[in-house]
Amino acid sequence: MRVHVADHPLITHKLTVLRDKNTAAPTFRALTEELVTLLAYEATRSVRVEAVEIETPVTKTMGVAISSPKPLVVPILRAGLGMLEGMVKLVPTAEVGFLGMVRNEETLQPDTYAERLPDDLSNRQCFVLDPMLATGGSLIAAIQYLLDRGATDVTAVCILGAPEGLAAVEKAMEGRDVTIVLGALDERLNENGYIVPGLGDAGDRLYGLV
Repeated sequence: MRVHVADHPLITHKLTVLRDKNTAAPTFRALTEELVTLLAYEATRSVRVEAVEIETPVTKTMGVAISSPKPLVVPILRAGLGMLEGMVKLVPTAEVGFLGMVRNEETLQPDTYAERLPDDLSNRQCFVLDPMLATGGSLIAAIQYLLDRGATDVTAVCILGAPEGLAAVEKAMEGRDVTIVLGALDERLNENGYIVPGLGDAGDRLYGLV
């Protein structure tokens, strides 16, 4: 498994504002979109392309286009939905699927309540969007879901991660073609399974308490 922790002052700046408990939801949503676009730049370095011939105003030349089948972007609902616009802004030709998962607050394990994905993901590159890599349970379940349907490589884009969750994903995905892109790797998890220092519950801060 490959892990890339973004190291860029703009990412760190935007994360600082996201962490602030006084940041209002509209600002939080806008900054999340901007931050994910920056992370998507790193996450798509290995996106598959194919050679194409084009004609410029001067001459014919060769370039590249994103290969088919198109990449599949899969936000984990509900918090991952706040990351979607930032991702498809950079890869507008990507297709979008959805996985609905909720964390059981007693077991800290994910329960899947909805999915909208192609039955066959053979030879597809998939990008999973999940703001917080905490215990790793939701991300492991989501990645395994995609691999079981034939996806050949999966990249997860997360705003923040904890060492415990990263280790859990690495153990579960040993030998699989998986990449994790993080905005930052934080200190630890607390006794409730939340990332420290973190930024709280990403879904609640994006969309409010429902």
